Amino acid sequence: MFTFIATLLALGVAAAQDARPSFADWLAGVRAEAATRGIRPEILEEALGQIEGPLQAAIDRDRAQPEHVLSLEQYLARVLTTKNLATGREMYARHRALLDQVGERYGVSPRAIVGIWGVESNFGRFSGTWPTIAALATLGWDPRRPTFFRGELFNALEILSRGDIDVAHMKGSWAGAMGQTQFMPSSYLQFAQDFDGDGRRDIWDTPADVFASIANFLKVHGWKAGQAWGREVRLTLDVARKVRSEIPRRNSGCQAARDMTVALPMERWQELGVRLPGGKPLPKTDLQASLVSGKTRAFLVYGNYHALLEYNCAHSYAVSVAMLGNAIISAPITRSGSPQGR
Repeated sequence: MFTFIATLLALGVAAAQDARPSFADWLAGVRAEAATRGIRPEILEEALGQIEGPLQAAIDRDRAQPEHVLSLEQYLARVLTTKNLATGREMYARHRALLDQVGERYGVSPRAIVGIWGVESNFGRFSGTWPTIAALATLGWDPRRPTFFRGELFNALEILSRGDIDVAHMKGSWAGAMGQTQFMPSSYLQFAQDFDGDGRRDIWDTPADVFASIANFLKVHGWKAGQAWGREVRLTLDVARKVRSEIPRRNSGCQAARDMTVALPMERWQELGVRLPGGKPLPKTDLQASLVSGKTRAFLVYGNYHALLEYNCAHSYAVSVAMLGNAIISAPITRSGSPQGR
């Protein structure tokens, strides 16, 4: 019976794919709709006229995103390398005055800004070489998430039509995420900042705009100045079982948010047996915390952590960003070698 149902589902997917218009016809429909949205004709010709077909590599990448394939521990190991930390400390030293200025303006810790900058673009050294329009057109035509990517394609065309960037320089990831911030076009339109006041919101080449855009995103999504994101904790097997049996998961938000516990006072986590690495008691704080668990590591996280999840809804991503920023900017180190702090 299972094989029969699986076969029917596979046939249904294949039929849905076969029912799609050709890529050329689909693109013609996008061009017609974009014209009704006020996108300038010369932009449509330059952006869409040179696309010869879908980028199969983008479709393949969409099926194997590392945040969802790698475990939290594997992702952390990939991010917290000696080389990454050395590069991060060098780049932080170079831009420290600017990062402090941006952090003060937006009320966002430079640690969080640097952590995101490091994970998204290797501290500005690589932000992607994929042509944004072609990548978004490919994924908009692909049947997995067509509505989302079609919408992002129109947003990207609007950015071009406004003159914020030209087609040749609008590059980023295979998924259409752009520049050193790796903003999707919709996020660019909402959150990108012109911090240096030159009239352009340049997330591709201008550090001031890059840092301010990241900070603005976090601020709008609830980052509170002066609060920590969380800290690593230790769970014995008995404590882990007790948490699973007694503490419910969240029932709203993105998948990662639903994969963490409800928020509890620190005293309650102490009662359950959760401790800092090395067995030390948890710190006293008025902040409530949720538990995020990997295979071998666990973290109590506060409200600011949710702003990181808004950037990318994966615990492997959010924890890695936070830990990277802490490790770069002089965070205290526990006996386990894990950086803590804001």
